[in-house]
Amino acid sequence: MSLDFEREYGVNAGYVQALFEEWKEDASRVDESWRVLFERAAGRAEAPAAPAPAPAPAATATATEEPPRAPDAEPTPGLEPLSGVAGRIALNMSESLEVPTATSVRTLPAKALVENRAILNEHLDVRALGKASFTHLIAYALVRALAQFPNLRAAFVEQGGKPFKRVDPHVNLGIAIDIETPRGRTLVVPSVKAADTLDFQAFRAAYEDLVARARAGKLAAADYAGTNVTLTNPGGFGTEMSVPRLMKGQGLIVATGSIGVPPHLALASPAALAQAAVGPVVTVTSTYDHRVIQGAESGLFLKRVEELLTGAELYAEIFRTLRVPWKPWTIAEDDGDLRRGSAEKRARVWELINAYRVRGCRIADLDPLEYRPDLLESLDPSAYGFTLWDLDRVFPAPMLGKSELPLREILTVLRRAYCRRWSVEYMHIADRERKWWVREQVENPASEHAFTHETRLALLERLYRAENFERFLHTQYVGNKRFSLEGADTLIPVLAELIERAAERGVETVVIGMAHRGRLNVLANILGKSYESIFQEFEGT
Repeated sequence: MSLDFEREYGVNAGYVQALFEEWKEDASRVDESWRVLFERAAGRAEAPAAPAPAPAPAATATATEEPPRAPDAEPTPGLEPLSGVAGRIALNMSESLEVPTATSVRTLPAKALVENRAILNEHLDVRALGKASFTHLIAYALVRALAQFPNLRAAFVEQGGKPFKRVDPHVNLGIAIDIETPRGRTLVVPSVKAADTLDFQAFRAAYEDLVARARAGKLAAADYAGTNVTLTNPGGFGTEMSVPRLMKGQGLIVATGSIGVPPHLALASPAALAQAAVGPVVTVTSTYDHRVIQGAESGLFLKRVEELLTGAELYAEIFRTLRVPWKPWTIAEDDGDLRRGSAEKRARVWELINAYRVRGCRIADLDPLEYRPDLLESLDPSAYGFTLWDLDRVFPAPMLGKSELPLREILTVLRRAYCRRWSVEYMHIADRERKWWVREQVENPASEHAFTHETRLALLERLYRAENFERFLHTQYVGNKRFSLEGADTLIPVLAELIERAAERGVETVVIGMAHRGRLNVLANILGKSYESIFQEFEGT
């Protein structure tokens, strides 16, 4: 039985053929969606053929009979036959030579990409939301650019000997994923469907879902269908630039190279690179079918990708979607003066640090219902004249036991200390020694208390008790004035942890002053007043 999946799966045909061979050996080894597809295709292939025509007269058969075919010669020793996935890849590469392609190349500044990804991941890490990779951001920029160039979604189609152009309504972005299979490593290209309709959060989730299912061998037939543009990332292996082959059925494939400073500057010191405003670059290639896509379109497309990856538009949208409270960095002209140094900016660093210590709490994620960040101008480094080229330059800042730090590390310390899911106000304290002590505890990561798994479970149990207590009172004593703690239940585990740590440090007496709200919960779960006494007071007994 011979089935051809080339038309529907293109570059993935080799992988599908390998799955088909596995299905023939043992149907249980492939996913059910593939089993249904193969069974249906096999049923068509094994359908009874139409009756053969009556044999021609013997004389005619003899006249048209082909000579017998010689048996295949044995391969030369040392040659390995290409079969399965390897054979299909070889066939795809040969067929790709029939596609008249051209390639546009553009080297993009990647400094804004690197810095904004670092800010984004710092924000995601605090919320345990994973990480954003360079490929996530570049792929999303491609999708946004392709939405403005619909003709780049075009593919050449030939029917009845006549040429046609097919333009799909949406961007189905194929992601090249290298996976390990029982037959060796292979490349699969599932696609994010209608990627141009997704925001960054939904796009990243769809991307990660494809990668996870590809690694687990759980991709379905529908994941491969409909791909019209492909992104491949050989830069992950250190390749600076790649011109991949374009398979039949697609009009465009984009490849990204490695991200780093130009090779001739790779051995320069970080300080020298920072002072000279030398940043990383990435080379992007656009290989297209010249029958339906023209070179000017490809060049303008790469120009738009550069504008997105170096400007504020793309990152502002991503930051807004993920509710990142900071302004993204953009490529800007360096205003550093190598002759006079940075005396003026040294003074501005102190203004920026003081602004975070006084007003950083204003953009902390403290709203339990919805976080709506509103960046204050006084917390924006660009308001003090800093550009992204200053991030690697060193400024005086006594933090972390050092007398000076790069601006990037200074901002990281300030954001971690004052703008996370909790914050602290202490600059109003008149006693300088106490104020400095609080500052050291807040800004030094070494002072952070690491919660063990057992401690986390204990905190969860306290929270559970506090919530259950409020729920019981609400159900049992409807209409009674009880100053509910609902919505601020975390007060109980926080207060309990605070008192326990104080006791560990020798504190013998704790005086609690509080408003009415939550008082009953504190009496029950912190001070140990019995539930029976509390309920009797409600009932007036």
